[in-house]
Amino acid sequence: MTFRREHLSQHPAVFQSMTGLTVAAFDQMLPELVAAFAADRSHRLDRPGRRRAVGGGDDFDLAVADQLLLTVVWLRQYPTQECLGYLFGVSDSTALRAVRRCRPVLEKSGKGTMRLPDPGRGRRRDLPAPLKGTPELAVIVDTFEQRTQRPRRSQRAYYSGKKKAHTLKSQVAVDEDGRVVNVGESRPGRWADLKVFRRSGLAGKLIGAKVGALGDLGYVGLGGLGPRLAGATPRRKPRGRERPPEDRRYNRAFARRRIKVGHAIGRLRKYQALSQVDRHRRKHHTARVRAVAGLVNRMLDHGATD
Repeated sequence: MTFRREHLSQHPAVFQSMTGLTVAAFDQMLPELVAAFAADRSHRLDRPGRRRAVGGGDDFDLAVADQLLLTVVWLRQYPTQECLGYLFGVSDSTALRAVRRCRPVLEKSGKGTMRLPDPGRGRRRDLPAPLKGTPELAVIVDTFEQRTQRPRRSQRAYYSGKKKAHTLKSQVAVDEDGRVVNVGESRPGRWADLKVFRRSGLAGKLIGAKVGALGDLGYVGLGGLGPRLAGATPRRKPRGRERPPEDRRYNRAFARRRIKVGHAIGRLRKYQALSQVDRHRRKHHTARVRAVAGLVNRMLDHGATD
């Protein structure tokens, strides 16, 4: 039996295993995605200088809902093009075209789910005593690296000494409920976390929204990037001396507050398109991360995390 939405939705456990979404979550976002798909297609077909009339040519082998399902399955399982086409009963080229059509739609949908915390409603007032000097309202920032195939050019730029491989680095910011609120442009794995943050433009957005930022030791100096940016990181061990007890208490409390970003990255990397060795063009990597982030946010809205 080939995969189709009407068939797969009759097996909720299999549907969630293949997509990472419940049937209800997928059905809820489907009308929005179908409308965005139609608008994108209309914009593409109504371009100036088009010679063929709209509606000309053969019909696509998959309905729009099945094309979107195919793309979500591709993000979750990351099969080869030939395997994906076999699962959906189409050729490998048809499967590839479906992914190319739906990836921008899922990226835009994912960005639509990302919102910075509202200072009027989300200000924290229950910080533990060691963290009183940190921002009350903040996003937690971290990065993850994904291995890529060895570039033909600029190999040194993409070589990560930490991973001992060629990688792409993605910056993720989450609020204190674990929702992804920002995904930066994918950068070469060689870049330091603080450099990725500085080039992402997130600092300006946080200052405008009056929201702070929390990071790990890779973000030491975060608060000094702008005169109005409130930032905090763990306290480093003094050189040649024992760590003071108050620093230990601070770092434990800080870790409990910062763990949300680790959980969020774990949810993102359950999608094999962000976990296995990347086989596709680097320029589309950011779109894949944002698309997956949108799917994870929708599952959190439904009270589920897998």
